[in-house]
Amino acid sequence: MQRVVNGWVQRYAPRTVHRHYDVLSAIMTTAVLEDLVARTPCRGIKLPAVRHEDRHIVTAEELTTLADALGPDYGLMAFLGAVLGLRQAECAGLRVGRIDFLRGTLTIAEQLTRGQHGSMATGEPKSAAGRRTLAVPSELMELLAAHLARRGLDGRHPDAFVFASPGGAPLDYTNWRRRIWKPATVKAGLEGLTFHDLRRANATGLVAEGVDVRTAQARLGYLPSKGPAGASAQSRPAT
Repeated sequence: MQRVVNGWVQRYAPRTVHRHYDVLSAIMTTAVLEDLVARTPCRGIKLPAVRHEDRHIVTAEELTTLADALGPDYGLMAFLGAVLGLRQAECAGLRVGRIDFLRGTLTIAEQLTRGQHGSMATGEPKSAAGRRTLAVPSELMELLAAHLARRGLDGRHPDAFVFASPGGAPLDYTNWRRRIWKPATVKAGLEGLTFHDLRRANATGLVAEGVDVRTAQARLGYLPSKGPAGASAQSRPAT
């Protein structure tokens, strides 16, 4: 087992090694419970140290610059990540029918992830808490409406993806990150920024607004929520 971990160390970053090991350790623990092995080999294994990194929290001005760099097709994704705390997979899996313009809400009920043989597949959120309905600021609703109008989408296309590739196909995360996201971060002077960093901006904004932890967790999809999450406090990126 230590040799396996040592091999991972040569190929992966420390955090990735820890994630791989946690999964393998859980598998071995289950094997013991099922009497498939007498005891787990995941004992006394030395793992690489994980260095703490302070991640950059984007400001409102930086967010606007990043959205401009992403262009008209994908700039709105940056606002959904920073203002609503959506994950990239949730943005990619968002369908027109999940947006309620009358109530001013947006429902996260599925996400677009990599499936078998590397193809993109639509699936449910990782947990029940991931399925949530969010109150959307009116300004962001206006941007969503303008985005759909530019793409020629409306209520007659409930199953259409809000964001798609230039050819109309579902977004492939690897290609999108390489061709769209990374060049945009460089252009905006935010090289190294990840889409997940936008969620940190949302979380920081919630804390700055005095939103209680449970409400913040529900809005980010960590806890089940009752009704539109954030209906009484609409988050904004930290400034």
